[in-house]
Amino acid sequence: MVTKLLFADTRIEKALDVAWKRNEIISENIANVDTPGYKRKDVQFENYLNSELKHGSISNFNSKLSNNDGIRVVYDNINYSYRLDGNNVDIEREMAIMAENTIRYYTLINRISSQFNKIRTIIKGG
Repeated sequence: MVTKLLFADTRIEKALDVAWKRNEIISENIANVDTPGYKRKDVQFENYLNSELKHGSISNFNSKLSNNDGIRVVYDNINYSYRLDGNNVDIEREMAIMAENTIRYYTLINRISSQFNKIRTIIKGG
């Protein structure tokens, strides 16, 4: 029973993996803001998840997301650059995305913490 409570829902775990990977990619973008020719990267997960939800792949246990966690790192606006040095990282945009991602990450952590508190309450018999 406890195993089912702990491992039944892995969606939060996957969402945490995506948030963590996105934080790494954003940090990499910020670190390379002054690197000539650097193209910003982005993590795509939600697009693939929404696509699979529309096509019913997940409900039919035919999801491709479980193979490699569905996390894909892509170059964003490869041919677009507003700077003369070819770099397309906008530091203000990256900071805003990082703030949004941080809020998402801590929200997910609070959700997992809540689940563990429920399990702790059950174990104590309360």
